[in-house]
Amino acid sequence: MSAPAFTLRPARTSDVPGIKRLVAPLAEKRILMAKETVAYYEGIQELRVAETPEGELIGCGALHVMWEDLAEIRTLAAADSWRGHGIGHAIVERLLEEARALGVGRVFCLTFEVGFFQRHGFQVMEDQSTVDQTVYAELLRSHDEGVAEFLDLARVKPNTLGNTRMIRTL
Repeated sequence: MSAPAFTLRPARTSDVPGIKRLVAPLAEKRILMAKETVAYYEGIQELRVAETPEGELIGCGALHVMWEDLAEIRTLAAADSWRGHGIGHAIVERLLEEARALGVGRVFCLTFEVGFFQRHGFQVMEDQSTVDQTVYAELLRSHDEGVAEFLDLARVKPNTLGNTRMIRTL
């Protein structure tokens, strides 16, 4: 049996330049939101990376907890030359496992890749009825852009135009 073509592991601070390189072409195409470097360092504990046996970073993704039973998959990217090789699948499955381990019951994403996420059990969100009014009011206090995207707030519309809000119950 041959060795796997890549492995998954928690991101390290030394991975931030590589993560930025993975995200940059997707941010230029407005598929992913560009972030300041400091945001990657602040969220390093949320990030997982895929790397080759030679240590090349070829994929990344993050799980961001938003509330007691709600998290978001964000910053999901794979190197162009590695797309279609199961990297995104492996990262999403790992992040879903981590969500379960944390006690999160639902996972949200904002994506142009609707088919990909549907294959992972996500469904298109029709409205905000996924949280009760008390939780909604608490979430409104968050400064996190992902929370604003989940709530479909008008202030993030220019950034999310065309994306699809999806959710999966675990």
